[in-house]
Amino acid sequence: ADWTIDRILRDARGVGASTEMFCQMVLEKRPHPEQGFRTCMGVVRLSKTVGAPRLEAACLRALQAGALTYASVKSILDNRLDGQPALRRHGAEENAQLALPHANIRGSKYYH
Repeated sequence: ADWTIDRILRDARGVGASTEMFCQMVLEKRPHPEQGFRTCMGVVRLSKTVGAPRLEAACLRALQAGALTYASVKSILDNRLDGQPALRRHGAEENAQLALPHANIRGSKYYH
């Protein structure tokens, strides 16, 4: 009964901005925000065992990866990926350079 969206976001804000953003995204992505309560409370609870700085880094990495689950954050912490450099997104130019030329690849123009 004590679990409300405001309370969850307030607790997450107490850990840090990335944790708050993680919880906000979890609550928004669910059809009913109540479905994300356990995920958010579990993530916030992790700050007691690993500390706020590590949890902040793990939530930031999870947000960058689009992984909005408790298991994702826990896995990042367990594998110490929170101390690794941030994930790098490839832009359109870099993706074009990464594409392999091949006769069987039709490309985007084929479908228009």
